[in-house]
Amino acid sequence: MTLFALPDDQIAVRDMAREFAAERIAPHALEWDEKKHFPVEVMREAAALGMGGVYVRDDVGGSGLSRLDAALIFEALATGCPTTSAFISIHNMSSWMIDTYGSEDQRRAWLPGLCSMELFASYALTEPGSGSDAAALRTSARRDGDDYVLNGTKQFISGAGAGDLYVVMVRTGGEGASGISTLVVPGDAPGLSFGPNERKMGWNAQPTRQVIFSDCRVPVANRLGPEGIGFKIAMAGLDGGRLNIGACSLGGAQAALDKTLGYMRERKAFGKRLDEFQALQFRVADMATELEAARTFLYAAAAAYDRKDPDATRLCAMAKRLATDTGFAVANEALQLHGGYGYLSEYGIEKIVRDLRVHQILEGTNEIMRLIVARSLIGR
Repeated sequence: MTLFALPDDQIAVRDMAREFAAERIAPHALEWDEKKHFPVEVMREAAALGMGGVYVRDDVGGSGLSRLDAALIFEALATGCPTTSAFISIHNMSSWMIDTYGSEDQRRAWLPGLCSMELFASYALTEPGSGSDAAALRTSARRDGDDYVLNGTKQFISGAGAGDLYVVMVRTGGEGASGISTLVVPGDAPGLSFGPNERKMGWNAQPTRQVIFSDCRVPVANRLGPEGIGFKIAMAGLDGGRLNIGACSLGGAQAALDKTLGYMRERKAFGKRLDEFQALQFRVADMATELEAARTFLYAAAAAYDRKDPDATRLCAMAKRLATDTGFAVANEALQLHGGYGYLSEYGIEKIVRDLRVHQILEGTNEIMRLIVARSLIGR
C-alpha cells in the first residue's frame, strides 16, 4: 500500500522485485546471515531482471530507470533481506558514477559487466580517520607517468575483497574538497590488499573490509573526469544512495510489521489473541502510520531528484533521516511485540533490527543529514 500514486509500469517494476525477493531471497536470508554468505549467484539472477544497473543508461546494458523506480526496487528487495538489497544498491550507486562521469571508453569497458553483475563494484570514500568529515580524507594518489601510485586505507567498504572494481576517492591535490579525485581501481591491481572481514552487528550477508593501498599503481586512464572533482562525484552519488538506503529501511520494516501482524493473529494471552487487545492494536496502527508517512516522503524526494529539483539534496537528506529512523523504530517495536520470540533468530525479527541499525549511520550519519537540512534553512 502507498498513498503515492504510481503508474502501472512502476507498479509492475515493484511487484517484479517483490516477487523475486519472496522467492529467491527471503527463504535464504537467515542462513546467509548466520553463515556470512555473500549470495553472488542470486544477485546475478536479480541483475538478469535489470536490477544490476537500475539507473544506468541502456546503451551499456542498464535499465535506464528513474530514482523513484530504484526506490521501489530496493524497498521491495529489502522485504526479503535488507543486507542483500543494500549491497545491490551500493553496486548501483558505484555503477551510476561511472556512467555519469566516465568517458565513453570507460563506460563501455566496465558497465556491461557491472549491469550483469558479472563484475561487482564497491564505493570507497570513508577512511579510519575521516567518516563524516569526508573532505579530510588522506589516501594519496601521486602521478607517476601514465599511472597514479596510491597509498592509504579505506574503512568499512561493503563488498571489499569480493569485488572487481572499487570507485575510490583519493587526494591528488591540496587539502580540502578541491584536492580530491575519483579513480576506478581494479580488484587485482598491484599493491591492493584487504583487511579481514569485519565482525558486525548486522549486514552479515555482505563482506565489509578495509581496502589497503601500498604503492598501488592505477592507470591515469582510470580517473573519472578531471582532477579535483572527486568530492563532487562522491556527494552526487550519495544523494541517490541516501534514497536507496532509506528505501531498504522501509522494506525491512515492512517485513517486520507483516511478521508481527501474523504473529498477533496466532499468539494468545489471557484468553484472547494479541490482535484483540486494543492497546496492541494502537501500537501497530502507529507503526503502519509512521511507516506510510516515511514511505510517502521518500517517494516524493525521489521524484524531486528525478526532476532535478533545486531542493533535491535537502529532500534526500530529510528522507534518509526519516526513513532510516522510522524503519529501525518500527522493526524494534516489532521485536517488542513478539516478546521473547522476537529475540530468537528463527523468527527473523532480530536480524531485521540488526540490519537496519546501521542504516542510521552509513551514507552519511543521520546527524549529518540534520546538518545538511539546517544549512539549507539557515545558511552555513
